[in-house]
Amino acid sequence: MRKANGRIGFNDGLLMAIGIPLLAFIVPIVFMNCRFSRPPFFTLDKYLSTLCITTVIWVGNRYIMIYSRTKYPLFNEVRKRIIFQSVLMVIFTLITNIILGKLFDKVFRADSPISLTDIIIHSNSAALFCTIMVIAVYESIYFMNQLRQAVQEREKLKRETISAELSALKTQVNPHFLFNNLNTLASLIPEDPKLAVDFVQQLSKLYRHILEVKDEPVIALREELDVMKAYAFLLQTRFGNNLDVTINVPEEKLDKKIVPLSLQILMENAIKHNVVSVDRPLRIDVVAQNGKLVVSNNLQKKNQISESTGIGLENIRNRYRLFGNGQVEVLDNGSSFTVSIPLLND
Repeated sequence: MRKANGRIGFNDGLLMAIGIPLLAFIVPIVFMNCRFSRPPFFTLDKYLSTLCITTVIWVGNRYIMIYSRTKYPLFNEVRKRIIFQSVLMVIFTLITNIILGKLFDKVFRADSPISLTDIIIHSNSAALFCTIMVIAVYESIYFMNQLRQAVQEREKLKRETISAELSALKTQVNPHFLFNNLNTLASLIPEDPKLAVDFVQQLSKLYRHILEVKDEPVIALREELDVMKAYAFLLQTRFGNNLDVTINVPEEKLDKKIVPLSLQILMENAIKHNVVSVDRPLRIDVVAQNGKLVVSNNLQKKNQISESTGIGLENIRNRYRLFGNGQVEVLDNGSSFTVSIPLLND
């Protein structure tokens, strides 16, 4: 029932409890011209017969609606869903009304001066009118809920993006990060001034990127990889041959989209939680496979006093979850740690 309500968009129990008896009362009066004071009389058996027909048609159309939304769940499939749903509902409503109408034929013709053909026509008109009205109510509430959900998801995505930006910025202004980079820069200036200039430029590119993507939900993979290379340059200048970063992404994948700062967060995690030394060099590989970008590193965990909070990975998961385009997959097999993130289309 909860899953069905999810497809309907709201809990429609109260609407059904009120709407079905109310329509069963209105239909004989409006469409069959039944009255309490003159023939054809509005009797209890007519009300119960109409109640039975209304219930079957309402519940049947409700499940057609659920099936249609399951078959065509995407926003860009709304037109296709509405057409498919409407055709099925009209066919179901007419067939059901005719079959049930014949079962209750004697009840409706007991004191009615009109012919059986007219009763069927009036009955079908009533059934179609009620179906259209109910569809309008359901779709209106559904679209209002979808609109509210879209606004909430947009706000959540904005918060997650800001959170990722702040996380990245905090890491880069972390005293240890600045201390290590300034030490590296200080040693480069007398030994290799040209490399020192390159180091400053790549550091500048990294900070500029963090500020530029603050309002972007997604960016081109090309841009994210470019900044990842800048970050890798800083780390490799510091760690030397102890850190090996390999990027193998085909040209045709570079225009795909990715959530910003995700690669930087994954690289930060690899450096933060693993030993990088002469005896135990760290290797980070980035490849495109099966519509995903796969980032993996060999596992050589540091002896940390506190466990990882997992905030960075959770942030990436949350942002991808809001797009609804696949899941972020994490695999730890004891010898390597792998994160696969979906590549998005425009």
